[in-house]
Amino acid sequence: MPCSRNDVVLLPIPFTDLSSHKVRPAIVIGLGTFPGDLFVVPLTSRLANADFPLADWQAAGLNIPSAVKAQLATVESRLVRKVVGQISARDQAALDTHLRRWLSL
Repeated sequence: MPCSRNDVVLLPIPFTDLSSHKVRPAIVIGLGTFPGDLFVVPLTSRLANADFPLADWQAAGLNIPSAVKAQLATVESRLVRKVVGQISARDQAALDTHLRRWLSL
């Protein structure tokens, strides 16, 4: 499924120990150099377990308040089950700031 940066997508996200996965929303933060690869950050409804909340979660197509987890993943675009929306400019700016901090850029 074609995706763009800042799209909110539903896809199976692996647990950090790779023991299993769960279908959850994520934000596409970039396209990989290998065709079909996406870089994503997962979202969670457990706001206390996240790095920062999305200010405009409803406009992004989400059903409940959600926040960004400080985890980066590379996934194949074929795993995307649905594009539910796109984050706002305000949330994009916050995400860019956090990405620079997480990656020491």
